[in-house]
Amino acid sequence: MHLHLDTIILFVQDVDNLKHFYADVLGLDIVEEDSSVWVLLRAGNAHLGLHKIGEQYLSETEDRHKFENNTKIVFDIEHNIREARQLLIDKNVLIGAIKTFHNYDYWLCDGEDPEGNVFQIRQRKNPTQTN
Repeated sequence: MHLHLDTIILFVQDVDNLKHFYADVLGLDIVEEDSSVWVLLRAGNAHLGLHKIGEQYLSETEDRHKFENNTKIVFDIEHNIREARQLLIDKNVLIGAIKTFHNYDYWLCDGEDPEGNVFQIRQRKNPTQTN
């Protein structure tokens, strides 16, 4: 069997808010949408779906729009990661410091969308680049 990843679907509390984040802030293209229930965005060769979570799964806590999860969405970028990070900071996106690992070919930094879903932007290192 040979699998090819096509779509990752996040079950979210506020589709419209996350549609704004992923389309307007991160720059993904909207492929299809159905009111405040479903949005499909193009992310390179794959898609990111935002699906309204069922009411029975919504949290009754004060901060209904953030919750912990165990998923990280990684976006490769071709432009300068420092500039991309600063652009996100200027748009009030919660994003961490740029980092890398020994013998790892990428610079990377992690951020959070408005509901606490973790995403990462990463840029392939140039052989002469030191950040």
